Amino acid sequence: MESVAIVGTGLVGRAWAMVFARAGWAVRLWDPVPGASDHALALCRTGLEDLAARGLCGDAPAARARISVHTTLEEALEGVALVQESGPERLEVKVALFRDLDRIAAPGIPLASSTSALRCSLWSEELPGRARCLVGHPVNPPHLVPLVELSGAPWTDPAVVARCHAIYAAIGQSPITLRREVDGFVLNRLQAALLAEAFRLVSEGTVSPADLDLTLTRGLGLRWAFMGPFETIELNAPGGIPDYVSRFRGFLELIPRDPARPEVFGDDAVARIMAEWTPAPETEAKMRWRDRRLAALRVHLDTPPE
Repeated sequence: MESVAIVGTGLVGRAWAMVFARAGWAVRLWDPVPGASDHALALCRTGLEDLAARGLCGDAPAARARISVHTTLEEALEGVALVQESGPERLEVKVALFRDLDRIAAPGIPLASSTSALRCSLWSEELPGRARCLVGHPVNPPHLVPLVELSGAPWTDPAVVARCHAIYAAIGQSPITLRREVDGFVLNRLQAALLAEAFRLVSEGTVSPADLDLTLTRGLGLRWAFMGPFETIELNAPGGIPDYVSRFRGFLELIPRDPARPEVFGDDAVARIMAEWTPAPETEAKMRWRDRRLAALRVHLDTPPE
């Protein structure tokens, strides 16, 4: 049985634990905060039962039994095939933590970070084993959303990236590989571009926040759940992508000529949005609702078409 060390057992770390455990891996939890791993283990038990109830985990008790808590980093890293770091999103923390991981983990074992925005080169450059370091960025929550972005530094061994790609695919995730480093990776750059235009349209009074969200959930989002933007436009013109661009180039060029400015995320713009936005009364309840809907969508999308 392959084993993985989950270093950092917060929201993302415990989700990774469920992903690996339901795929048959032994999962070794470690967190520098006393009691954090035990708390994560209890939440994994409940989470795996919820996944099983929705057809996303075959045997929840068996998966739970494959997760163990370890009190030292040395103990957690013993004999693992992969280290998945999911610590705080602070550069100084990553640098110190990866210094320890590189010192303790057996040579050649990939060291992957779940970081959402910190490029691999920022925290791995001074490490003796920097060639085995990479970003393995999941989408929250990873046990329901399968995408994983793989991004190495210029010195990361391509064989390590390929090995991790195979691991993530084998455990049921959907890995993609970035050909070069870029701030925010791919998903967050796309999300930021959409958010900037959404903030502009609402803060300038073009549309309400609720109607903006409806544009996605009842419009673009329905197609995007199973088709990306290239596949979408290929089907929106008889001649495919070149035909689509030829037909709509005039409009498509308007937006890049006048992009949303950084000011769209300023205090005034946020205040205008919040004046019309009704926050969820209970964030935790809304997150549980989101996870139930994601689970149902995941089952639907994983079902082969007739």
